[in-house]
Amino acid sequence: MPISDNVRLGEGVMIHHPQLVNLYGCSVGAGSRVGAFVEIQKNAHIGERCKISSHTFICEGVTVEDEVFVGHGVMFINDIFPQAANEDGSAQSEADWSVVETRIKTRASIGSNATIMGGITVGQSALIGAGAVVTKDVPDFAIVAGVPAKVVGDVRDKRK
Repeated sequence: MPISDNVRLGEGVMIHHPQLVNLYGCSVGAGSRVGAFVEIQKNAHIGERCKISSHTFICEGVTVEDEVFVGHGVMFINDIFPQAANEDGSAQSEADWSVVETRIKTRASIGSNATIMGGITVGQSALIGAGAVVTKDVPDFAIVAGVPAKVVGDVRDKRK
Protein backbone atom coordinates (compact mmCIF):
# COMPACT_ATOMS: atom_id res chain seq x y z
CA MET A 1 0.00 0.00 0.00
CA PRO A 2 1.63 3.30 -1.04
CA ILE A 3 0.23 5.23 1.94
CA SER A 4 0.92 3.34 5.16
CA ASP A 5 -1.62 3.12 7.96
CA ASN A 6 0.80 4.96 10.26
CA VAL A 7 0.76 8.19 8.18
CA ARG A 8 -0.97 11.18 9.80
CA LEU A 9 -2.83 13.27 7.23
CA GLY A 10 -4.40 16.58 8.24
CA GLU A 11 -7.81 17.70 7.07
CA GLY A 12 -8.08 18.42 3.37
CA VAL A 13 -4.72 16.93 2.35
CA MET A 14 -4.74 16.33 -1.42
CA ILE A 15 -2.69 13.43 -2.76
CA HIS A 16 -3.35 13.58 -6.48
CA HIS A 17 -2.31 10.00 -7.26
CA PRO A 18 -2.30 8.02 -3.99
CA GLN A 19 -1.30 4.84 -5.82
CA LEU A 20 1.88 6.59 -7.07
CA VAL A 21 3.36 7.82 -3.77
CA ASN A 22 5.27 6.16 -0.92
CA LEU A 23 4.39 7.64 2.46
CA TYR A 24 5.15 5.88 5.74
CA GLY A 25 5.49 7.00 9.37
CA CYS A 26 5.27 10.70 8.43
CA SER A 27 2.79 13.52 8.95
CA VAL A 28 1.31 15.88 6.37
CA GLY A 29 -0.49 18.99 7.63
CA ALA A 30 -3.96 20.23 6.73
CA GLY A 31 -4.48 21.59 3.24
CA SER A 32 -1.16 20.36 1.87
CA ARG A 33 -0.84 18.85 -1.61
CA VAL A 34 1.43 15.96 -2.60
CA GLY A 35 2.24 15.11 -6.22
CA ALA A 36 2.92 11.79 -7.90
CA PHE A 37 6.11 9.79 -7.31
CA VAL A 38 6.81 11.49 -3.97
CA GLU A 39 8.37 9.57 -1.09
CA ILE A 40 8.06 10.88 2.46
CA GLN A 41 9.79 8.68 5.02
CA LYS A 42 9.14 8.00 8.68
CA ASN A 43 9.72 10.85 11.12
CA ALA A 44 9.44 13.48 8.38
CA HIS A 45 6.92 16.26 8.98
CA ILE A 46 5.17 18.41 6.41
CA GLY A 47 3.33 21.50 7.65
CA GLU A 48 0.00 22.96 6.61
CA ARG A 49 -0.79 24.35 3.15
CA CYS A 50 2.44 23.08 1.58
CA LYS A 51 2.90 21.95 -2.00
CA ILE A 52 5.19 18.98 -2.53
CA SER A 53 5.69 18.55 -6.29
CA SER A 54 6.19 15.27 -8.13
CA HIS A 55 9.35 13.13 -7.95
CA THR A 56 10.46 14.63 -4.63
CA PHE A 57 12.21 12.64 -1.88
CA ILE A 58 11.78 13.78 1.73
CA CYS A 59 13.75 11.59 4.08
CA GLU A 60 13.61 10.89 7.78
CA GLY A 61 14.56 13.90 9.91
CA VAL A 62 13.22 16.58 7.57
CA THR A 63 10.74 19.13 8.93
CA VAL A 64 8.95 21.31 6.41
CA GLU A 65 7.03 24.09 8.12
CA ASP A 66 3.79 25.71 6.88
CA GLU A 67 3.18 27.13 3.39
CA VAL A 68 6.39 25.80 1.85
CA PHE A 69 6.69 25.14 -1.89
CA VAL A 70 8.86 22.19 -2.88
CA GLY A 71 9.47 21.91 -6.64
CA HIS A 72 9.74 18.82 -8.81
CA GLY A 73 12.54 16.36 -8.13
CA VAL A 74 13.85 17.95 -4.94
CA MET A 75 16.13 15.66 -2.92
CA PHE A 76 16.80 15.86 0.82
CA ILE A 77 19.75 14.11 2.47
CA ASN A 78 19.94 13.05 6.13
CA ASP A 79 23.41 11.50 6.35
CA ILE A 80 26.50 13.64 5.73
CA PHE A 81 28.92 10.69 5.46
CA PRO A 82 26.83 7.81 4.04
CA GLN A 83 28.29 4.31 3.85
CA ALA A 84 26.83 0.97 2.83
CA ALA A 85 29.10 -1.12 5.08
CA ASN A 86 30.88 -0.94 8.41
CA GLU A 87 34.68 -1.21 8.78
CA ASP A 88 34.35 -5.01 9.15
CA GLY A 89 32.44 -5.24 5.85
CA SER A 90 29.06 -5.95 7.44
CA ALA A 91 26.05 -4.12 6.04
CA GLN A 92 25.09 -1.00 7.96
CA SER A 93 21.78 -0.88 9.78
CA GLU A 94 19.90 1.98 11.44
CA ALA A 95 22.01 1.34 14.56
CA ASP A 96 25.20 2.29 12.68
CA TRP A 97 24.38 5.92 11.84
CA SER A 98 22.45 8.93 13.12
CA VAL A 99 19.87 11.00 11.27
CA VAL A 100 21.00 14.57 10.60
CA GLU A 101 17.92 16.79 10.88
CA THR A 102 16.95 19.45 8.36
CA ARG A 103 14.44 22.28 8.75
CA ILE A 104 12.65 24.27 6.05
CA LYS A 105 11.01 27.33 7.60
CA THR A 106 7.60 28.80 6.82
CA ARG A 107 6.90 30.10 3.29
CA ALA A 108 10.26 29.02 1.87
CA SER A 109 10.33 27.93 -1.79
CA ILE A 110 12.64 25.27 -3.18
CA GLY A 111 13.15 25.13 -6.95
CA SER A 112 13.00 21.97 -9.02
CA ASN A 113 15.93 19.55 -8.87
CA ALA A 114 17.52 21.23 -5.83
CA THR A 115 19.44 19.09 -3.34
CA ILE A 116 19.31 19.98 0.36
CA MET A 117 22.15 18.50 2.42
CA GLY A 118 21.49 17.19 5.94
CA GLY A 119 21.70 19.54 8.90
CA ILE A 120 20.59 22.59 6.92
CA THR A 121 18.07 25.23 7.95
CA VAL A 122 16.41 27.10 5.11
CA GLY A 123 15.12 30.42 6.43
CA GLN A 124 11.64 31.86 6.38
CA SER A 125 10.47 32.95 2.90
CA ALA A 126 13.86 32.02 1.41
CA LEU A 127 14.04 31.02 -2.26
CA ILE A 128 16.27 28.16 -3.43
CA GLY A 129 17.02 28.29 -7.16
CA ALA A 130 16.35 25.33 -9.42
CA GLY A 131 19.24 22.86 -9.44
CA ALA A 132 20.96 24.42 -6.43
CA VAL A 133 22.95 22.28 -4.01
CA VAL A 134 22.41 23.74 -0.55
CA THR A 135 25.38 22.95 1.70
CA LYS A 136 24.99 25.73 4.30
CA ASP A 137 22.15 27.37 6.20
CA VAL A 138 20.10 29.85 4.17
CA PRO A 139 19.11 33.12 5.90
CA ASP A 140 15.50 34.31 6.08
CA PHE A 141 14.40 35.98 2.79
CA ALA A 142 17.62 35.03 0.97
CA ILE A 143 17.69 33.93 -2.65
CA VAL A 144 20.34 31.28 -3.22
CA ALA A 145 21.45 29.61 -6.45
CA GLY A 146 24.30 27.54 -7.83
CA VAL A 147 26.53 24.65 -6.87
CA PRO A 148 27.24 25.09 -4.08
CA ALA A 149 24.37 27.50 -3.44
CA LYS A 150 25.35 31.08 -2.64
CA VAL A 151 23.24 34.09 -1.69
CA VAL A 152 22.42 36.06 -4.86
CA GLY A 153 19.65 38.31 -3.58
CA ASP A 154 16.79 39.01 -1.21
CA VAL A 155 13.20 38.10 -2.04
CA ARG A 156 11.95 41.36 -0.53
CA ASP A 157 13.92 43.32 -3.14
CA LYS A 158 12.69 41.17 -6.05
CA ARG A 159 8.98 41.41 -5.14
CA LYS A 160 8.79 45.23 -5.25
